[in-house]
Amino acid sequence: MLLEGLMAVLQPFTIILIAIGTVVGIIFGSIPGLTATMAIVMFLPATYSMSASQGISMLMALYIGGISGGLISAILLNIPGTPSSVATCFDGKPMADKGEAGKALGTGVVFSFFGTLIGIAVLIVLTPVLCDFALKFQAYEYCALAVFSLSMVIALTGRDMPKGLVSAVLGALLATVGLAPIDSKPRFTFDLFQLNNGFALLVLLIGLFAISEVMAYAEGVRKDQSFTVDNNAKIKGAGFSLKEGIAQIPNCIISALIGVGIGILPGIGGGVSCMISYTVSKNISKHPQLYGTGIMDGVVASESANNGTIGGAMIPLLALGIPGDACTAMLLGGLQVHNVAPGPLIYEKSGAVVYAIFFAMVIAAIFMMLFMLLGMRFFVSVLKVPKNYLLPVVLVLCAIGAIGNANMLFDTYCMVGFGLMSYLMIKSKIPTVPMILGFILGPTFETNLRRVSQLASSDKFWSHPIFCVLMIATILVVIFSTRANLKEAKRAEAEEANS
Repeated sequence: MLLEGLMAVLQPFTIILIAIGTVVGIIFGSIPGLTATMAIVMFLPATYSMSASQGISMLMALYIGGISGGLISAILLNIPGTPSSVATCFDGKPMADKGEAGKALGTGVVFSFFGTLIGIAVLIVLTPVLCDFALKFQAYEYCALAVFSLSMVIALTGRDMPKGLVSAVLGALLATVGLAPIDSKPRFTFDLFQLNNGFALLVLLIGLFAISEVMAYAEGVRKDQSFTVDNNAKIKGAGFSLKEGIAQIPNCIISALIGVGIGILPGIGGGVSCMISYTVSKNISKHPQLYGTGIMDGVVASESANNGTIGGAMIPLLALGIPGDACTAMLLGGLQVHNVAPGPLIYEKSGAVVYAIFFAMVIAAIFMMLFMLLGMRFFVSVLKVPKNYLLPVVLVLCAIGAIGNANMLFDTYCMVGFGLMSYLMIKSKIPTVPMILGFILGPTFETNLRRVSQLASSDKFWSHPIFCVLMIATILVVIFSTRANLKEAKRAEAEEANS
């Protein structure tokens, strides 16, 4: 299977697809608002006619290129191209302001590459182990895992934990539309045959991310935007000396591992990992006072972490069928389109495709570093493309993607409806990530809860130690996160009273 996966990726057409996906991903990542998720959403329909190895390899290249491309606008414009590049702004832009734009860009690109490789290495090692462990999962364990995953997402919504809960519950309710599991009774279909199979994950994701992003940017598309682009950014070599690079290796490894660990937790993503790794790097640094003034350490910490998150987020996706972030939620749809079922048996059923994914990620990481170092000035010029040219193209491609999912025009209406709902949620400051996890995990929870209810009389829960551990962990997460939220609320009230 290993050799079969390698040969599938080394086909000339597959390598060309990986190269194209990497370039497109970098462009989407570098333009604020056009995230890696949107790139995958819009190009997923293009993979329908491809083989599984070709299509998924291209999607992985879009993922890696999109996450890495965010550093370009973060450094040159102080505008993170993706949420994963927020912390890159803290030191990247000050370095550019000091005339070290080339050094900042080179640092970000090189350590994005190393962070990606570390994430891939951990992915290759941990996925088989987690698959073997997941084979012990039965109805009790999957039910508890779904609850635990949702509790983690809700806990990380901060002071707005109730809004996170509302979002997750709403996602789970949307997942109940269609024929019920086990007994196949229609629910909430309103006698529309189009709803018998429920809402498609791809349509929901297009609406939540692409349409809402278009609507949000359409609000200010005619407003004057005052920013400058450093067109004279040049890189000699990698932009920094070998000595400086070697000195950053411990920082890179620690940050990448933090990114991997956070990526494994469902629904959190690179935006959180880059902030946490930046904070950890600052706290353990010998010169924390220099962070924020323009030093390599901050850029290394942020970019190593958000690219390490890629490998971490793929671990639960492949081993358990649970996406680690929004991008892997889209990749889940891509795997399903190509008849690849993520889960404990993925190595037995689609082992060659799994190894093809690993090799494709490595090749995409190499292409990412080469293209970004060689074509930096071109990507900078792309940032000047007016949004009023981009938005119509995005809308058309999104509509094509929705229709192509099941060849139904009805899905475009659903897409627009989900987009309007997401837009209103954003205006109300209700997070959308818990909704996606609720939509994905809802059926898993419901199906296994119904099985558990049938088994409860003969198979008691205390005979399932994994179930007990997960439920205890869920209770602890809820308790500690509630306490933290209450403390944060009291602190905010005290600050408001003092001001």
